[in-house]
Order: sequence, then C-alpha cells, then structure tokens
Amino acid sequence: MTDVPAYSFTVPLSRAKDNKCRKPSQIETAFEEGIELNDNWIVEHLQSAFATWNSKLTEIWSLVTTTPQEFKGGILWSTIVGINDALKGIAYGLLVLFFAMSIFKSATSFRDFQRPEFALRHFLRFAAAKVAVGYAMDIMTAIFSICGGIVQTVMGRIGAMSAASVTLPEEIIAAIEDVGFLQSIPLWLVSLLGNLFITAMSFILIMTVYGRFFRLYMFTALAPLPLAAFAGEETSFAGLAFIKSYIGVCMEGVIIVLACLIFTAFSSGSEPVIDTSLSAVSMSWNYIAESIFNMLVLLSLVKGADRIAKEMFGV
Repeated sequence: MTDVPAYSFTVPLSRAKDNKCRKPSQIETAFEEGIELNDNWIVEHLQSAFATWNSKLTEIWSLVTTTPQEFKGGILWSTIVGINDALKGIAYGLLVLFFAMSIFKSATSFRDFQRPEFALRHFLRFAAAKVAVGYAMDIMTAIFSICGGIVQTVMGRIGAMSAASVTLPEEIIAAIEDVGFLQSIPLWLVSLLGNLFITAMSFILIMTVYGRFFRLYMFTALAPLPLAAFAGEETSFAGLAFIKSYIGVCMEGVIIVLACLIFTAFSSGSEPVIDTSLSAVSMSWNYIAESIFNMLVLLSLVKGADRIAKEMFGV
C-alpha cells in the first residue's frame, strides 16, 4: 500500500511579519475617521438648526419695518395697484346701488324726499363714499404709514435683535466631541429631532410673517369694494369692519415686535444651566428641550398676533 504524502500548509515568516506590521486598511481608516466625522456632524447639525432660527429672526426683524411698496422689490405692489384701479369701476356701481337702497329703505313716504335734511344727509354720505372709493389706495397707505410709525417707535425703544440669538454652548460642543462611537448614536437621534423641530418652527414663524404681507396686499387690492358700502346707512357697517380689520393687520407688526422682545427677555431670564457632570446626551437633550420651549413661546405669540389684534379692535 502506497503511503499518501502529507502536505503541510505554512505561512511564510515574511508574510506573517507583514500581517503583524501592516498598516490599517482603507476601510479601517475610513471607519475610524467616520467616528470623528459623525461627532462633528452632530455639532454642525445642531449649529445649522440654530443658525436657521437666528436667520429667520433677523429676517422677521427686517420684514416688520418693510412697507408693502418695498416688499420683494415692489414687484407685487405694482400688481396690487393695477387690481385696485380695475375694481374702482365695479365699486362705483356698488356705491350707487347701496345709495339707492339706503334712500328707499330710510324713506317712509314720498314726502321724505322733499325734506332738505333728508336729501343732504344722504348726499353727504354718498359724496364721502365716492371720495373713499376714489382715494382707496391713498387711504390704505396712510393707515399703514401710521401703524408703521408705531412699529418704528416700539423698535426704537427695544434696540438690537442680537440678544435673541440662540447658540450651542462650548461645554456641550466639547462633550459631544469627546464621546465614542457607541455613545454618539443617541446623540444622532437627539440632533436629528432637535434639527427637525427647530427648522420646522423657523419656517412656520417666517411664513406667519409673510402671511401678514399677503393679507395686506389682499386688503389693499380689494379696498374699493368694501369702501363703497359707506354709501348706505345699513351697509356702512361693512366698510367700518373692513377698516378696523385692516388696522388690525397693520398693528400685527407691533405685536410681532413685542413678541420678539418677550422672547429675548424670556430666553435671557431662563437660560439653561449647563451641568457638566451629566453625560453629553443628557446635556444636549436638556439644552435643546429648553431652547425649543422658548421658541414655542415666540411661535405661539406670533401665530396669535392676528387674534390679539382682532380683540384689540373688536373685529
């Protein structure tokens, strides 16, 4: 019986030494660098969210002092002026209709038409309504200028807006950069949720202020129609309600400025205390949660500006 030769598989000594002394592979290097990148990404993610919030606050501060004529370079204003002029013809027709309705409803008999005081009262009302329709654009801009002056006065007493900015404390940044890969996983979740909430509130906040401008445009464009209601005694309440509503929209700028002041004072007075004895996750979560709460206070005040204005003017 022929013996089967035994084969031994050995690794050359030089190759074994290469395995012991080899440099880390590209995958291992990337993995190790990925941990550092993830830590930096968490900080940058949170700082990006706070930067978005601060930029929207600065934009709001400039918007409340911008006139409808200057908004977006005045492109929309020319369109609004054209619509306002086009509706004046319809408004004059409504003016005659409301005037005729008022005369026939207030007159108890044909003799009322012969009384000078009756004719004079209705004629003066008709003339005033005609002037209001003809100068509707001037009336609306004058009201906004008066309310804008109030906004400027309030802003002059408040000062700069820089105190309302929100930043990530250096203690939290240092704690996040010192954590390992496994410990950074909860921080990813905290930063993602914080970034989502803060970014969403930032855009809701700025869209609310933009919505005020669009309401100003709608009121200004359609102004001739409700102002024609002043021609009739029984329809004049519609014109008065329109003026009061427009004043309320203009005064929302004052309420928004006051809301920013309240946010600044509230944020400064309740600034979170950083407890360095806690873990990075706990410090980050506590700070982000308190910051989001302060932001919600401002958001609720700005969102409720229209309701507050309506209550002020009884609309």
